[in-house]
Amino acid sequence: MQSPLIYDPRFHTFDSWASLMVELYGAQNIEIPNKFTDWKKWGNGLKAIDIFTNQSLPSTDDYNNWFDWASEVVNSMQEVS
Repeated sequence: MQSPLIYDPRFHTFDSWASLMVELYGAQNIEIPNKFTDWKKWGNGLKAIDIFTNQSLPSTDDYNNWFDWASEVVNSMQEVS
């Protein structure tokens, strides 16, 4: 089984990275980020999407910033594959 694709967050803002994820998983109706988007709620929402439910996505609650969380998401997906 192949792991879901996660974009590398380096050289991105949260908005640009999350927008890429929205585009990639558009069929999943992921919330399009805007200036009022809480990155923690948005990130934890990924766990509810069927393609990610069996993955070990880290909780955003364990991170102080979106970049560290997104980097760990990338690492956790690589460990699964």
